Amino acid sequence: MSNRFAERTKMFKSSPIREIAGLIQKKGSEVISFAGGNPYEPYFPSAAIKKAFDKVFESGNRSLQYGMTPGFMPLRELISQRVLNKGIQTNPENILLTTGAQQAIDLFSRIMISPGDVVLTENPTFFAAVQSFESYEANVVGVNGDEDGMYLDELESKVIQYQPKFIYVVPTFSNPEGRVWSKERRKALLELAYKYNTLILEDDPYGDIQFNEDDQFIPIAAMDDQKSHVVYTGTFSKTVVPSLRIGWVTGPEDVLKYLSQIKEAADLMSSPLNQQALYYLMKDMDLDAHIRMLRKNYNHHMNTMQDYLKTLDANFVNWVEPKGGMFIWVKVHESINTLDLLSEVLEHGVAYVPGSPFYVENPQQNTLRLNFTHSSPEQISLGMERLVSVFKKSVMQVNRE
Repeated sequence: MSNRFAERTKMFKSSPIREIAGLIQKKGSEVISFAGGNPYEPYFPSAAIKKAFDKVFESGNRSLQYGMTPGFMPLRELISQRVLNKGIQTNPENILLTTGAQQAIDLFSRIMISPGDVVLTENPTFFAAVQSFESYEANVVGVNGDEDGMYLDELESKVIQYQPKFIYVVPTFSNPEGRVWSKERRKALLELAYKYNTLILEDDPYGDIQFNEDDQFIPIAAMDDQKSHVVYTGTFSKTVVPSLRIGWVTGPEDVLKYLSQIKEAADLMSSPLNQQALYYLMKDMDLDAHIRMLRKNYNHHMNTMQDYLKTLDANFVNWVEPKGGMFIWVKVHESINTLDLLSEVLEHGVAYVPGSPFYVENPQQNTLRLNFTHSSPEQISLGMERLVSVFKKSVMQVNRE
């Protein structure tokens, strides 16, 4: 039988990370993977999560019933306070709980994008967000930048040219580059949004994982005094556990109204059971202390990985030291195609994600992303020894040529 699928299915793409995970699985457990974006399991607050679920079940069968589409109100109240601590003025009624931040991105795409609409993004950017935009038949256009954010002249030029429905950014510890937008670029982006009446979708999954406690990275949503041009989404997947699948989104009231309506059509609600458990966890556990532990330990993970990169010829490899987040973005010699090199790297028992799939346009084939949060420092050392050995062979080949 030949099924008559919707035209939009032609826009669907597989995730390169999932494909690499399949290759790793075939190679066996001896492969040390720096390819995903996973947190480190030993840091999960497992005992506290178990106690939280026990409290949910102790509260009776009503806790197992359907819930409201916007989510469990006591949890929304706690999130509202945490968001307020970041400087974002909102209230519990204007927070929608979602099944991870990825669902927030997808729901927003669904209410905003008509076929052919333009979405502007950083280039490179988070691959799964582009998947969502393109699944609704958007034309995704990249804006280049540096470690401080998008180039403002290029951004304004493309806003004028394309009149985008929205601009998608990950300004704090971006995926894949792990970079932080400057305060000046954040303000300038917001001013452009005001000037040209364009929404900003600010994705902030990594913002809590900052290595220097004294750093202040103000969300663009906190700068939006008009409360009119920024939709802000976050998640607990990186700071608590991914499997709870709890994210949230806040923004202008008319946007939240449509997001809630379309979520009701999509899945009625995210898991009330998980939401209640997270509520008890946040009430009984010092989440800020847990996050401070993550910051300290992930900083050690990052430095362990970076120390191995420093042993390589500076003419062959360069990167910007992350101030937080989960990734190091690496550029190697322009003669090296990291997608082609991956098969050899896998043979040596280590994996990364080639950088080219993260680009919306003009991919740089000599880039790659390394995740430092999923492996122990000991595994990172072993994996980086393997990776550096392959890179050094590549350096020798480049020098011979």
